[in-house]
Amino acid sequence: MKGWLYTGYGDFKEVLELETELGIPIISEDQVLVKVVAAALNPIDAKRMDGFLGKNDSPLPIVPGYDVAGVVVEVGSDVTKLSIGDEVYGHINEKPLENPKQFGTLAELTAVEERLLAIKPQNLSFVEAACIPLALETAYEGLERAGLSTGKSILVLGGSGGIGTFVIQLAKHVYGASRVVATSSTAKLELLRSLGADVAVDYTKQNIEDLPENFDVVFDAATGGKSDVAVKAVKEGGSVVTVSGVVTPPALKFIVTSDGSMLEKLRPFIERGRIRPVIDPNSPFPLSSVLEAFELLESGRAIGKIAIYPIQ
Repeated sequence: MKGWLYTGYGDFKEVLELETELGIPIISEDQVLVKVVAAALNPIDAKRMDGFLGKNDSPLPIVPGYDVAGVVVEVGSDVTKLSIGDEVYGHINEKPLENPKQFGTLAELTAVEERLLAIKPQNLSFVEAACIPLALETAYEGLERAGLSTGKSILVLGGSGGIGTFVIQLAKHVYGASRVVATSSTAKLELLRSLGADVAVDYTKQNIEDLPENFDVVFDAATGGKSDVAVKAVKEGGSVVTVSGVVTPPALKFIVTSDGSMLEKLRPFIERGRIRPVIDPNSPFPLSSVLEAFELLESGRAIGKIAIYPIQ
C-alpha cells in the first residue's frame, strides 16, 4: 500500500516520506476499511507532525490525515449500516487531539469506525466530500455551543479559511442569523459575500475593534486565535468561540467530536447547495505532491480547503 509516513516529529519537509509498501490496516469489529479516493489537509495535520499532541498522540510511525472520502471495501462483524461498495466520507478521529489514529487518510486505504462516517451526498464529488468533515463539524459544534439561533447576529473572524467558510454558511442558511459579518483580506471579500455574509470586512484596512456594532456571537476561526479581539466585539451576555490560540475569558475553546450523524443531519443543506466546500484553486494535489500541499497549508494563504486527489 502506498502512503505518506513519518517516523519522527519535526518539520514536514524533513520528516514526511512517501512509502510504497505500507501494511494494509486491519479493521476491528466496528470498523470498515475504506479505499481512499480523496483526502484533505487540516492545520492539525502539520501541528501533529511537529509534536503538538505530545503524550496524547499515537505511537510512531504515523500516517497523517483526518478527512477522507472513499469507498468501503471491507466491513467488520459489528457493522450494521454500511456495506461494501458504499461511497462514504467523514473525519476518522473521534477526538482529534486525543490519541488520533496511527494510520490516517494520506494513504490508499484507511480503517474507520462506522459511526464516524456518512454516505457521500450524490451531488458531491469525492474531492468536494473530502473537504467537508472536520471543518464542518468544528463549525457546527462551535455554533451549537455558542447558542446561535434565528435572529441573532454573528461576527466570523477568518471567514475565508476552511472553518470560517462553513461558519458563514451555517449561520446564514441553517441557523437563520439576522446579520452575518465576516473578515478576510482584500482579495477574498467577494467570496465571503457569496457564502452568505451580509458584510465583508477587510481586516487589512479596518480594525475589528472599530466596528460600529457588537454581536451576539463571535466565532474566531482565524489561525493563531484572536480571542482578545473577539471578546471586545461581543455583546454583553453574548458568546465567543475560538478554535485555536490563547483564550481570553469569557471566550470558549472546545475540541470537536467526529460524528457521522452530524453529517447526515446536514445532508439536506448540502444536497440543496446551501452548504458547499470552498476548495483552494491550487488544489487538488495528487498524492505524490503532498509536500507541496503542506507548503500551501503552512503559508496561511489557502482559500478554504486543500484537497489531495488522486490517491495513487
